[in-house]
Amino acid sequence: MSPTVPSLALLAVYGHPDDESFGTGGTLALYARQGVRVALACATRGEAGEISDPALATPEHLGEAREHELRCACAHLGVNDLYFLGYRDSGMAGTPDNEHPQAFARADLHEATGKIVRLVRLLRPQVLITFDPQGAYGHPDHINANRITVAAFAAAGDPAQYPEHLAEGLSPFAPSKLYFTGLPRRFFRAIAEEIRAAGIDVARFGPRNLEELENVGTPDELVTTEIDVACCWQAKYQAIQCHQTQLPSDSPFRLIPLAQMERALSTEYFILAETRLPRPSGIETDLFAGLR
Repeated sequence: MSPTVPSLALLAVYGHPDDESFGTGGTLALYARQGVRVALACATRGEAGEISDPALATPEHLGEAREHELRCACAHLGVNDLYFLGYRDSGMAGTPDNEHPQAFARADLHEATGKIVRLVRLLRPQVLITFDPQGAYGHPDHINANRITVAAFAAAGDPAQYPEHLAEGLSPFAPSKLYFTGLPRRFFRAIAEEIRAAGIDVARFGPRNLEELENVGTPDELVTTEIDVACCWQAKYQAIQCHQTQLPSDSPFRLIPLAQMERALSTEYFILAETRLPRPSGIETDLFAGLR
């Protein structure tokens, strides 16, 4: 008999509902369709987010609304394993939400890392995904998601770390790869072209002009991995649409025509941050390269 091939699993760790869909929804959907066990850990319920329409939620109930939106998105993406870490949205840097006693940005790093270590030992994912160390655009919760995931990647295989898990029957497990999500500058250049083609003023989305938009993002040379998610772009788009509280009327996801949206959403990008396998010599096209 041939040796049993261990099942493949992936764990994504993010700060808020919607983080999973905007950057990596296509990738999560792609691997779910391939039979990979796709799990998501969300640190908060997005309690400090904006509300696009007062009819959708109140500040007091935004966390409940966003949890519902996340469950909607996960259904479209095929994510069957969803875990909340139990922290509160810290809000943007320098805001009063940073000081809330349950804010994720104030969490004890050892305790928060232990929650991810426990999930790694439970789910045994070969691949972890999270934000880059800058948290994409500096959000404190994105940065903290990176910190605890990087720490968990190092700790989960060490029996001396979090030995209390052993009493639960959770043995140490070391993931093989850790990826950071990254949107390269060439992605934003392509978006600029789609905006131009749609006859929309780029200033509506924050940057003052196309040149400014084209300088946003991860330097192209840092991207190590490109995933073709053309087969799943509609699932990603539908998942994004679940997050209605976070989609104002001037969102590009409301304004850009679907044909242009399809082109923009058909590739997702990653940085291979850590690996226990030989590093690839070129651009990867599969997060599980070397593991199948």
